[in-house]
Amino acid sequence: MSEPQIESIRTRLITRRLSRPWGPDVPELHAIVVEVTAGSSSGQGFSWTPTIGPHAVQALLDHDITAFAVGRPARPELIWDDLWRHLHEAGGGGLTTIAMAGLDLALWDLRAKAAGVGLSELLGVRRRSVRAYGSGVNLHYSLDQLTEQAHRWVAAGYRGAKIKVGSPDLDRDLERVAAVRDILGPQRWLAVDANQRWDVPAAERGIRALQRFDLHWIEEPVRADDLAAYRYLRTKIGLPLACGENVHTAYRFREFLAAEAIDVVQPNIVRVGGLTPFLRIADLVRTADRTLAPHLLPDLSAQIAFSLPEAVWIEEVEDAGLEGLGFVDEPTPVLRRGAELALADDVGGHRVGGLGLHFG
Repeated sequence: MSEPQIESIRTRLITRRLSRPWGPDVPELHAIVVEVTAGSSSGQGFSWTPTIGPHAVQALLDHDITAFAVGRPARPELIWDDLWRHLHEAGGGGLTTIAMAGLDLALWDLRAKAAGVGLSELLGVRRRSVRAYGSGVNLHYSLDQLTEQAHRWVAAGYRGAKIKVGSPDLDRDLERVAAVRDILGPQRWLAVDANQRWDVPAAERGIRALQRFDLHWIEEPVRADDLAAYRYLRTKIGLPLACGENVHTAYRFREFLAAEAIDVVQPNIVRVGGLTPFLRIADLVRTADRTLAPHLLPDLSAQIAFSLPEAVWIEEVEDAGLEGLGFVDEPTPVLRRGAELALADDVGGHRVGGLGLHFG
């Protein structure tokens, strides 16, 4: 029996306003839903971007990716590298890998549906639950709004949380971190994320000032592609460094790990190009004996984490999950149980196949 070939690729753009904007410049999110048909089956995947580039991503999918992929075997591992080389003239990462993720995830969804199993079962279940931590895009929150959010994290049972830093006034950051640290108490960990707002001297000053709060990690203190800066900071400070949400290829992750520049590795499954490269990055992290903490997309990241041999941390951002992209509220294989995300084989009385993601 011959292997099914990709017959068609269709896309549609979903734009949804956030119930609570990430800031004045991010009032909405975009998802490009990708449907792939092969034989008598179809699979759905998606590409995602907060504000910049959704139409460019969709154009890459509708033109260059579709023209390349139609007629090829519907196997993500076979097509990914050839497609990346084909698109490389337009850039090795960024819009190209974001667009590639839509096709890659759709092909994995198609494969899992054909097997009649969920993604975790397809990959091989190794654990029934994974740890989650509370997170928020909250640098623009008032102090009262931030502390109210921290109380919600405690009430939800999270064992750790992460807040934003990088204010123009370092004293404002110190006041906010101190307030959240008091709410979380010594039994929960706290991490901070500067979202690339500092240069190296500012990062050194900020990190030294924040060290007294017993931070779990400091995330993106400087520009995400500045490998030399991360390597330098890691030799100068006593806090674990986290980076990865804005690193787009397995090649670049390999360079950061080989340089021993980061401790916590945070690939975003869409930005790196889908599940195929994400699994390669997870292998690199395991070999380097670092901590894997996928960026955003908890409903999908958790399904992968159930299949990994090592425990990972899953980020749950308040008001910024898949539901913010217009995914309808239908059963998925991931159940929320306080501080953990649990795997459900059967949800709502029927078996969930494929990625278990539904689009409105």
